[in-house]
Amino acid sequence: MRSGNYILILHTHLPWVLHHGTWPHGVDWLCEATAECYIPLLNIFNELIDSGIIPKVTLDISPVLCEQLEHPDFKAIFTKYCNEKIAAAAKDEKIFTDRHYDPHHIYLAQFWQQWYEARLNNFIHKYETSIIGAFKNLQDEGAIEIITCGATHGYLPLLGFDRSINLQIESAINNYKKYFKREPRGIWLPECAYRPSYEWKTYIPVAPFNQKHLRPGIEQFLARHNLQFFVTDENLLKRSNPIGKFLNPSKEKLLHINNFDFLKNPFAFDKDPLSLFNVSSSEKIEFGTAAIFTRHHNISMQVWSGEVGYPGEPDYLDFHKKHIDSMLRYWRVTDNKADMMYKTLYHPDWVWNKIDLQSNHFIHHIENTLNYYHNKTGKFGTLCTPFDTELFGHWWFEGPEFIKAVIKGLNFSPYAKTATASEQLLRIMPLEVISIPEGSWGVNNNHDVWSNPDTYWTWEANYNDELRLSKIYERINLKNIDNTLRRILTQTLRELMLLQASDWQFLIYTRSAKDYAEQRFSYHHSDFNKLCDLAEKFIETNQFNTEDENILSEIEKRNPVFPELQLEWWNW
Repeated sequence: MRSGNYILILHTHLPWVLHHGTWPHGVDWLCEATAECYIPLLNIFNELIDSGIIPKVTLDISPVLCEQLEHPDFKAIFTKYCNEKIAAAAKDEKIFTDRHYDPHHIYLAQFWQQWYEARLNNFIHKYETSIIGAFKNLQDEGAIEIITCGATHGYLPLLGFDRSINLQIESAINNYKKYFKREPRGIWLPECAYRPSYEWKTYIPVAPFNQKHLRPGIEQFLARHNLQFFVTDENLLKRSNPIGKFLNPSKEKLLHINNFDFLKNPFAFDKDPLSLFNVSSSEKIEFGTAAIFTRHHNISMQVWSGEVGYPGEPDYLDFHKKHIDSMLRYWRVTDNKADMMYKTLYHPDWVWNKIDLQSNHFIHHIENTLNYYHNKTGKFGTLCTPFDTELFGHWWFEGPEFIKAVIKGLNFSPYAKTATASEQLLRIMPLEVISIPEGSWGVNNNHDVWSNPDTYWTWEANYNDELRLSKIYERINLKNIDNTLRRILTQTLRELMLLQASDWQFLIYTRSAKDYAEQRFSYHHSDFNKLCDLAEKFIETNQFNTEDENILSEIEKRNPVFPELQLEWWNW
């Protein structure tokens, strides 16, 4: 009776914030996400397993986030954060009691004390202070799938050199193997940003990038690294074109797609997001292809929409209104269009029937959509909804419990089940090959969020930095490079990757942390050029004095990301 499978993909990422501020912007972001998202998700996955249900959720965890969660400093930072929240809630309780606040206000202060105590206890005792280790255990048990992401979330289509794209992907794969002891099968392209192969140029006036030159499609980089699939937005699929079909499928050949016989023949297809397709920039499929999981827009909007989505339920915890002293949240949504002064107190016990109703509503949408598709086409459907992980627990406090209820409900559905992305890909083994246009999952489905008049200066700096490092590479031989120069250039690569993070342009565009993002980009740009100065000086004079050592050591201590990084990964 099954008509298809539901593929839930959670994009888990934060930029490098360790040693770069605390509140309101900085490492508190990491602590908030850990307490409100990562630990609650680990909890609900384990609770499902304990009840005999396999979650089969797909998550990508960006390498730069893995580095932060497993950094030796993070245990003490997170412990301090939770203890501060517990103390703040206790202080609120005393003030509320002394000032004869509503008894429910006092109850909520006690609620937050217990909640943060529980998260800290989970972190230390249940997950032994290793969030990544806990996710790895779930993958090793076959409960979830973890895929990778661009190493620092670099916006791949707009990076200047192909070697920068390769660096983001090769670093990601090696970081994944370090933490998860296996090869990743798929990747989350940062911002779901894709570019096919064509004669590309930037409109930023930095030569040679502003001169047309043929560049590979993103899928060709993925094929080179044996990454089988990525996620795209429905709009890009709607604007796609057919190329041809593979013949004689087999599971063994799925991993070696060039061994397929290929029929170069345009075909009629309905561009339905419930189908899986292979993507290629052209009929020259020998350069590589990758499968796509397409976001189902209408189903996703049931959760994602700020207007009609489930998180706007009046009885859910309001994200925006916080107590001015403790910054704890005591109010429910009440009305998502109401002024903050009209918000009423949150009642945790009011949410359970709402979660039950909404999860059932969501399950029925999944079932009905897949049933209609199956009845119309005779095909087994793939319904994919990708979301930012931070939506569940941080922005939407009740979100993890919603996920748990959906997975539990689908476990008993005769029409649809949950599946990981790789499971579904092996089941469907798509034959059709299409081309999709350049774009992203951002506003207007193009690059506008990340490349606009407010951010052009960041791209100009990035291109100049890529060019400067490339010229340094031309002057050295990596086979017999001095250890000191290798150390300098390795940290230089780290700074280049950190300034390439798409987060900085995003935060500038949304103005949610514009000053912080501009500052962070400028810091990495400055450190990058200091290191280039050191490298060029060393190449010319073979000198490295105490002042040089202090500069390098300070930057290494501040940004010690990816200790496994190799200079050869940029020499593509």
